[in-house]
Amino acid sequence: MFEALTAQPADKILSLMAAYRDDPRDDKIDLGVGVYKNALGETPVMRAVKAAEQMLWETETTKSYTGLAGDVGYHHAMRELVLGTAAAPDQVAAAATPGGTGAIRQALELIKMASPSATVWLSAPTWPNHPSIIRYLGMPMAEYRYFDATTRGVDFGGMLTDLDAAKPGDVVLLHGCCHNPTGANLTASQWQEVAYLLKAKQLIPFVDIAYQGFGDGLDADAFGPRHLAKTQPEMLIAASCSKNFGIYRERAGVLMAVSQDPSKTALTQGTLAHLNRQNYSFPPDHGARLVTLVLGDDALRADWLEELDGIRTGMLALRQNLADALRKRTNSDRFDFLAQHRGMFSRLGATEAQVAQMRQSHGVYMVSDSRMNIAGLNAQSVPVLADAIVAAGV
Repeated sequence: MFEALTAQPADKILSLMAAYRDDPRDDKIDLGVGVYKNALGETPVMRAVKAAEQMLWETETTKSYTGLAGDVGYHHAMRELVLGTAAAPDQVAAAATPGGTGAIRQALELIKMASPSATVWLSAPTWPNHPSIIRYLGMPMAEYRYFDATTRGVDFGGMLTDLDAAKPGDVVLLHGCCHNPTGANLTASQWQEVAYLLKAKQLIPFVDIAYQGFGDGLDADAFGPRHLAKTQPEMLIAASCSKNFGIYRERAGVLMAVSQDPSKTALTQGTLAHLNRQNYSFPPDHGARLVTLVLGDDALRADWLEELDGIRTGMLALRQNLADALRKRTNSDRFDFLAQHRGMFSRLGATEAQVAQMRQSHGVYMVSDSRMNIAGLNAQSVPVLADAIVAAGV
């Protein structure tokens, strides 16, 4: 049987990580991997998370299963974090998942079960795992314009034009904030226009929110999904705790299905539990339990918010410093978009040849499409990157 298998395409980011690891230069810069790093190049355990682990170690009395959909306390905590007061508890079905990717997979399984002919619309570009999973499941898929390669902002007119061609019942996957890989995000007024179009066209919004708190703050970053929850008959939300709680390896995610009609919630909740049973039975609980403890304890929550805000403002400062350095070197404002983007990522707009040149001449490692992780920078590496960008002729 095994001889019939075919080799899968190499993961570009993993290959980039291996090349970076093998590079002997001391001043090389890793802007490829998609995890947060502080100025020392570390991905630390957040203070509140460490305290919650100590609390859990002292009070936990069992390692038995929780439930097929995970712990209800975690559902409530995540609903309040992502949606605030935009949806009542009886309007939301939820299931804990192995990370945000698990939530995306389960959402797509739900879509395929409920509406197998629905096309899933993705932004161009989007996180590569989105189309990869959709193709694997054999689901219809289409793209809508999103990133303007000239301005490095959102091609909002193109986005609306393309979505106007979607048919009723189609699903539109939207990045809740901090768009990956571009860093270009919808404004509040643009979210409102998108919401109007979705409702008018009878389209189902599916929000992937993996970086809440990394952009303009917890509440500002959740404006889009909250507005949709208030205005749309139904929606799906895949949320991840990997980044804003720094618990990447704990795999803590959640899938939420929101309906204006509470009578649909019980059926949807049962379906989410069924889908979990088919894929992995019971979801992991350790990371979810830590999140629940942090969000439910006033002191831990305050400390978490303080540290998260420091991470956010630190990335904003790096963005501004890089934009300023490039303005000084080029005597132009064409890189000011870097300060306007939000989250960990920005798409620089360099060609593959220019990306390769930056890697060869300055030891700058970024994905071939020129997506770079701003969190991979520090005060010392910002001018190096600026020099590399200019030297490569970007």
